[in-house]
This record gives sequence, structure tokens and C-alpha cells, in this order.
Amino acid sequence: MSNYTIALNIAFGIPMPQSLNIHEHSRSSVGLTYVYPVVSRRSGGISVGINLNPNNACNWRCIYCQVPDLKRGAAPEVDLNRLESELTEFLHELLHGNFMNDRVPEDLRRINDIAISGNGEPTTAEEFDSIAELIGEIVVDSELPLDVKLVLITNGSLIHRPHVQEGLKRMALLNGEVWFKLDSATPDGRKRINDTSVSNEKVLENLALSASLCPTWLQTCVFALDGVPFSKEERQAYVEFVSPLAGQLKGVLLYGLARKSCQPEASRLAPVSREWLSSFGEDIGKTGLPVKIFF
Repeated sequence: MSNYTIALNIAFGIPMPQSLNIHEHSRSSVGLTYVYPVVSRRSGGISVGINLNPNNACNWRCIYCQVPDLKRGAAPEVDLNRLESELTEFLHELLHGNFMNDRVPEDLRRINDIAISGNGEPTTAEEFDSIAELIGEIVVDSELPLDVKLVLITNGSLIHRPHVQEGLKRMALLNGEVWFKLDSATPDGRKRINDTSVSNEKVLENLALSASLCPTWLQTCVFALDGVPFSKEERQAYVEFVSPLAGQLKGVLLYGLARKSCQPEASRLAPVSREWLSSFGEDIGKTGLPVKIFF
């Protein structure tokens, strides 16, 4: 018996009274390397996470990131056999075992999506296209409801790579969606929030490419830094940036802070008010883009 099968058996063989909740997205909650379940605000149920960055490496460093010991870098080589076994067995447990009853609040006991996400930028994995194909095969062979989505949560910076594009094409055939990070529409804002120097032109180029390959949402995290939320100038820049994208994108996923950052700036971050977030969502909605708000 493999080590990850043993870990899975241990994880589901021990009583687990604590429920999953939106404030805790531990990648190790079931003792596996690549697969982890979370209760997601954005999905409205169980999201089965695929963590391709167990080394905590990312090509960006977002100041609200909940990954401890985050470092610059890329995903390590992915063990596709291990990923296949973990995902196959965990989906079987969700569908036929006790996990839902033992760990998930009653009103959220549904599998909404399989999300390629984790502790860093997943598209840094050189095997990304093979991973998308593998997940697709597992989904087809499973008894998952037909409406379960395959979601890529990404900063969008590597969409130009051929193997990433091939992966997105495969995702599009599997009820797939891309959730493309846009936390600021100004270079200064992205440098401050995401510690990246990507230009507006490059973001637009990658967004257009993503949307041409797979249905794409923008995902935007909003918070107060040193007690101050987005300035009026930042809000206006965001609205002007996304306005021409109406009709190209599925919409905007707008959300506030729900979990504590593990970055040095953690003490400087705080949630914005519901009123502020709702007001910003209304401004975005005037562009014609659908907006989903998650407090």
C-alpha cells in the first residue's frame, strides 16, 4: 500500500469532529500531498483543491496570501500517479463515504468544483496540460454530478505558455472556468499588493487569451491597508480597466478578507465594510459585467 493511500485511510479512519469552514483552508486537512477539500465562499459548497505547489513557491507574493513560508519559485515536478490515486480515492470518499456528514456543514454538502489552486501559482507546473487531461479523465470516470466545474485559480501571468494554453483548451471541454486574479488595475497597485511588475497591457493580453480558450472570470480581493481601502483613483482605474471587457468575460468575483494573511504585512490588513464592498460592486456592475460579491 502506498504512503498516500495510508495517509488517506488514516485521515478518514479517525473521527474528525471539526467541520470545514470558510476561515480555514488548510492544504493538509486530509493528509494528502496534492488533494485538499475546502468550504468555499465563491463555490457555495465543497471545492476539491488540487495543490500543485506543495513547496509553497509562487512567482508572485500577494500580501494577503495565507500560505506560510511563501517563497519565490515554481511548482516542483508533479507525481501524476500520486495525483491520480489521491483524487480518485478522495472523490470516492466524498461520494460514498462519511466525509460529508462528518466534516461539512449540512447546507454545504455538495461538490461544486475541482479547483486547480494551492500554495502557489499552479500554471508554473510544467505538466499543467497533462494535469488538466488527467483530471478530466478522472471526472469522466467518476460519478460526479454533471454540473461540477473544473476551475483554475491563477494570477494569469503565464497564460502565454503553450502547455498552459493546451491545458485551458482541455478545461473548456470539461465545464471549465478560469478565475483570473486582478487585485488592482494600476501597475503601482499590483506592485504594492501582488509584488509584481506586470503591465496593464500584458494583463489585458493574457486576459484576452484566457477568455478565448476557456470561460474566464476576474477575481479581485479587496481589503483595507493601514486602515484605508482602495482610493477613489484606484476604484476608478479598476472600473475603467474592466469596462471594455464586458461581453468577453463571465464577470467579476469580488471578495473581502476572510482568512488571516501569513505575510509580513498581515497586521496592516483588515476587511473593508460590507457597504464599501457592495458600493464597489455596484460601480463595477455599471460596466455591464456581472458581479458576484463574497463578504
